[in-house]
Amino acid sequence: MVSGYATNMVAPAMPVVMQHDRTFFALLGLAVNTEFHHKRYFSITPTGGPKPKEAFSRGFFAVAMEQNPKPQTLAIIGADAEFPRNALDGVRDQAKALGLKIVYDKTYPPAMADYTPIVRAVAATNPDIFFSASYPPDSVGIIRASHEIGFKPKLYGGGMVGLQATAIKVQLGPLLNGIVVHDFWLPWAGFASDEGREFVKKYQARSAEVGVDLLGYYLPPFGYTIMQMVEQVVKAVGSTDDEKLATYMRSNSFKTVVGEFRFNADGEWTEPQVMAVQFQGVTSNSVDQFRDPKTDVILWPAKYRTGNIIYPYDPKR
Repeated sequence: MVSGYATNMVAPAMPVVMQHDRTFFALLGLAVNTEFHHKRYFSITPTGGPKPKEAFSRGFFAVAMEQNPKPQTLAIIGADAEFPRNALDGVRDQAKALGLKIVYDKTYPPAMADYTPIVRAVAATNPDIFFSASYPPDSVGIIRASHEIGFKPKLYGGGMVGLQATAIKVQLGPLLNGIVVHDFWLPWAGFASDEGREFVKKYQARSAEVGVDLLGYYLPPFGYTIMQMVEQVVKAVGSTDDEKLATYMRSNSFKTVVGEFRFNADGEWTEPQVMAVQFQGVTSNSVDQFRDPKTDVILWPAKYRTGNIIYPYDPKR
């Protein structure tokens, strides 16, 4: 029994996992098992359903198509790596279904350092929507380059990994304003439980002391969820045998700090739980402002909405 983290690290490991027929837990990996269909793979990621690639960005596009007039054109970029490729596959499928015209669609080397040329190229197409599938360093570089050249599409953001981390939120501060991005769990989300909030409270009491993410809204709850699942399944089957663990996990739901969920045949959650959020009213580089729901506004799903979108994109609000 092993565990992995992030799509770009999990996918290369899958042939080894399959060769040894192990039960595998992947932490925040996007659609890793789509090609492999390994029956002992389980994703601890709130994407899911029959189309996890689309589930990752469905909220972003749902918010986009709520606007009046509806946006017509889309520019997409992403690192040339596993996660961005999977994310952008889902974006293209949705763009086709929604009738959006893709005016820019390119990847960049993962080790790229200067994002100004690619942002200038995107801006030259004058898209209504800009979607970036980027890793943390890329996300920061793309945002800074966008501010430097004054790139202002009507909707900006998408799958920018890193903007959920406290250190990057603090680093960027007001540069975050107006950006719409995915998130997986926040203490003010309507689906967040008292158990989840209590976990984060205990985590935050020690986070500064041990030098980890101060708020811990993104990774820690899902890392802890893996441990809860291991406890529940081992107790239920009375064994650590891979087949017994996998059989139980395919047939039962799990109650955890991030909610209750079940797995489908590919080891994805049967029901996605991805939010689209917008940064609003960020005024400084302080940590405490990101404890305020008003700076991290949930736009989608509509039943969990905590505020209204600022549209078109305005980096000064």
